[in-house]
Amino acid sequence: MTSRNTPPRRLGVAGLGTVGAALIKLVTARGDFAPSGDRVVISGVCARARMAPRGADISAYAWFDDPVALARSPDIDIFVELIGGSEGAARAAVEAALNAGKPVVTANKALIAHHGAALAALAEAKGVPLFFEAAVMGGTPAVKLVRESLVAERIQSIAGILNGTCNYILSEMERSGSSFGQVLKQAQALGYAEADPTTDIGGFDAAHKIVILAALAFGGAPDWGAAEVEGLEGVELLDIRLAGDLGYRIKLVAAATRSAEGVSVRVHPTLLPLDHPLARADGALNALFIQGEHTGRMFIQGPGAGPGPTAAAVAADIADVLAGARRPVFQRPADQLSRDRAASPKALATKAYFRLIVRDEPGVIASVSETLAECGLSIDSFLQKHMPESVGEYAGGVPIVLTTHPAVELVIFDAIARIGALPAMITPPRMLRIANI
Repeated sequence: MTSRNTPPRRLGVAGLGTVGAALIKLVTARGDFAPSGDRVVISGVCARARMAPRGADISAYAWFDDPVALARSPDIDIFVELIGGSEGAARAAVEAALNAGKPVVTANKALIAHHGAALAALAEAKGVPLFFEAAVMGGTPAVKLVRESLVAERIQSIAGILNGTCNYILSEMERSGSSFGQVLKQAQALGYAEADPTTDIGGFDAAHKIVILAALAFGGAPDWGAAEVEGLEGVELLDIRLAGDLGYRIKLVAAATRSAEGVSVRVHPTLLPLDHPLARADGALNALFIQGEHTGRMFIQGPGAGPGPTAAAVAADIADVLAGARRPVFQRPADQLSRDRAASPKALATKAYFRLIVRDEPGVIASVSETLAECGLSIDSFLQKHMPESVGEYAGGVPIVLTTHPAVELVIFDAIARIGALPAMITPPRMLRIANI
């Protein structure tokens, strides 16, 4: 244990948004949180604007206009990066801290997803830790679970709901019957979504997180370029209702799978059976489903964002630094990280949901069935519904919903293109994947 006479370890905190403010409050109230007995204090801070309103008093701390200068300061022992973004000030400051031989704790998923391998090599060369628990699922310890608790497990797949904004939007659309646009505005008013929500609803935030988890799960380097990303923009209230009629719920699922064909890392709207653990995660919750060779199926759920949970995850990493934790940044030393080939999306097999809006005329169903047969795609289930009164933009059309047996995506997309060209189609057909996790 550390002696009470040992000087406290000094933190430099770059980024004073809601998480930075929550961390300052946490450290101020309880700087002795670490089990090692070490105490921590805030020594220096940095943000875009010194006088901006924030929920924490920073008047007692040295102010830095430049996060790189803070990272290099001899008056800090641990650098905490809460700026965000994969480039610019965040990247430069983290690199500066590592080059100066300072441990780094970050909540920056974009930085780790894009540059994790290079930063891992730098951290290991300098002999200092780089921790990022708060980058994935906020206060729910997903990184520690995969990197440490399951270190001896051979993980086969990992899938989760990793963006609370998207999960809130889909849950609220189902609950209230409101459109995507209406619920997005509501989420922005409540602070769940940014003024520019592209990173969230475009699937990129979830993709950053699953890229990190895939690297940890499969012993590789983060490979952002191999991720297939599809956001929520095309999901309509009609699809949510029709999926429910079929016994499914639509979620934005981020998944990584290892197979003989390679590693697949994907984010897309997915139909999940109503009794699947991920389907039951509502609101802004995050959830993670892991399939292991020895442990079998594992599921965790918790807050994926928010200042309090995320600051607690940052503090947990700081505690590991104080305890002298030494391990590779990922599952293996940076020079030993595997470079498994990415599985071709076109070769992946999946079941699919097709939603068609067609003219109410004879022969339509027959022409759809013939087209599917020509493509070599077989139907698993079929549903024809009257158009809900609240979905007026498809007036005069009849929704046909069918699900397919598993097929490679090359076949599925070929079928969608051919069906879309049929004369009876009122709108382009909609395809969503059905989970096989």
